[in-house]
Amino acid sequence: MDPELDAFIPFLPKVDLTDPVAARGKLAELAAAAPSAATAAPDTADMEIETRTVPADPDVPVRTYRPDGARSAIVWMHGGGWALGDLDTEHPTAARIAAASGAMVVSVDYRRSPEARYPAALDDVSAVLAWTAEHAADLGIDPDLVAVGGHSSGAALAAAAALRVRDAQGPPIRFQLLNQPVLDDRQETWSQRNFTDTPWQDRYTIAAVWRHYLGSQSATPYAAPARATDLSGLPPAYVATAEFDPLRDEGIDYAVRLMRAGVSVELHQWPGTFHGSQAILSAEVSQRQIAELGAALRRALSG
Repeated sequence: MDPELDAFIPFLPKVDLTDPVAARGKLAELAAAAPSAATAAPDTADMEIETRTVPADPDVPVRTYRPDGARSAIVWMHGGGWALGDLDTEHPTAARIAAASGAMVVSVDYRRSPEARYPAALDDVSAVLAWTAEHAADLGIDPDLVAVGGHSSGAALAAAAALRVRDAQGPPIRFQLLNQPVLDDRQETWSQRNFTDTPWQDRYTIAAVWRHYLGSQSATPYAAPARATDLSGLPPAYVATAEFDPLRDEGIDYAVRLMRAGVSVELHQWPGTFHGSQAILSAEVSQRQIAELGAALRRALSG
């Protein structure tokens, strides 16, 4: 473990997803109580931030972050196992990505499980993608420079949206930014079988996440993108994984399969890190992780 991260591990709360509603409240309390240096967003003085509603069934709340001069955009999904997180808890991350990349960030407040199981969240993301493309001129962006991305379950939604758009011939996606994605409900990889006591997230919390998301449904590739048999024709990707994360191997496997299908991929496996550890901003490795996300997006959307 990276020594700067290791020092924080005794103070990290264990995630209990037995009661997702209660867990949401604890996450909000944790975000509010954390030191300001760990949660504060970057300077947004030169950034237009607006909370909007995307017409859909039901309507989808989004928050847009538009840096001065932005010509491109990323539809961004927060993590939280499809059950936790919202526009407010994601605000610091969304603002950092916008500042680091120069792209407009469209942060999506998708419906959460178990109240709204799959495919509700993916339907919300699809609606926001279509809205972003249709309103590109109003947003001041190039409709050919739109990416999808997210962290953890948000990255799963981004990967699933890329598959759905390819299959339905929807609006073009320029790039997919997949940070520590959860992709496979089967949990059969080495890291899934062996990381049973890792910080913040382990094999058992991930199993609970899938139960809440799917309910009694069987997983399809649009729910668990690792189940897709054909990955050809998908957008170029940046895939980042954490060394001590049950999700590590499925992220790496997906990146390799994308490459074998002819998709251009940048894969970054971060040594000494664990799932979500980049939230510990005082660690040098966390600062590099966030900078790399922004730099990868900037390169991909350079036009």
